[in-house]
Amino acid sequence: MDPYSPDLQQPQPAGRRIRVSWIVGFLLGFAIVMFRAHPDVVLAAVDEIETVLQLKSTPVPASPPKFSPELAGQVDAMTPQGQAELLLDESINHYAGAIEMIEPRLERWHGNLQLTPKLSQILSTAMNSNDLRVRAAALETYIAAYNVEKSTNGVSTLEDRIGAQPEARPWALWMLGALGNRGVEPVGVLREELNYIHDSNEQTRMWAVEGLAILGTDDALEPLLDSFKNDPSPRVRERAACGLAQSGMFTEPQRMSIVPRLLDMAEDTGLDGQTRTWVFHALQDITGASQGSDAQAWRRWWNERGANGRR
Repeated sequence: MDPYSPDLQQPQPAGRRIRVSWIVGFLLGFAIVMFRAHPDVVLAAVDEIETVLQLKSTPVPASPPKFSPELAGQVDAMTPQGQAELLLDESINHYAGAIEMIEPRLERWHGNLQLTPKLSQILSTAMNSNDLRVRAAALETYIAAYNVEKSTNGVSTLEDRIGAQPEARPWALWMLGALGNRGVEPVGVLREELNYIHDSNEQTRMWAVEGLAILGTDDALEPLLDSFKNDPSPRVRERAACGLAQSGMFTEPQRMSIVPRLLDMAEDTGLDGQTRTWVFHALQDITGASQGSDAQAWRRWWNERGANGRR
């Protein structure tokens, strides 16, 4: 039967309500008798029920948070594809030892990975991890999967492709940011991304914004703030906001450093309504505070607590 059927919302017959009331009364009386006779047993049972039913804030491990020794011993016998899927998945779940096993195997992974639906899903989850190490592992895996040379040569190849193949710019601008984040020519990568952040093509600007967020250097913050506030495209402004607030490779201190600029934007009466909404979302994501859509409340919160580094 359809769970939303009107039949399920009809009142119960009176006789059924009486029988239910009698049963409830009997069980209540039985519980009182049992509690008087065996209070420890009853309290233990209540605690057990609470443990099962309640979703508490304190994590409850299902098993020791260590990478299984059995699996660790089997990793080298796996294909590069199997290694990448297993190690990234275990890293996402914060199993100690898993993420450290990725770097020594990256060279073997280059050119030997397929972006299957399974690996793509794992990578997408990793790029949204709250642990930047896991995001970094995902970037390394993307570089290996696309067989992009992790060197100055690789940067030059991507730059040439960006210039010669406009249709390849979304992928290449993102991948360029990944190389820069992993320590390959970050200054040159920043310069190349900035060449396209004001491009006439919306899609190109959007991926230049994504590339800057992936690059994650201090110098990438200002151009992202500018795109967030001034780009004519809502899509680009939204992606800039997301890159500043949550996605990409910026650290928490980097994100906190732009809060005063976001407060200025929140108080800017000339800002359009949608962008202003994104400003408040960004403030909440960055700070963990909740001051709604009240610019003055956010300013007071920052002056009293945020500016002093207290959350």
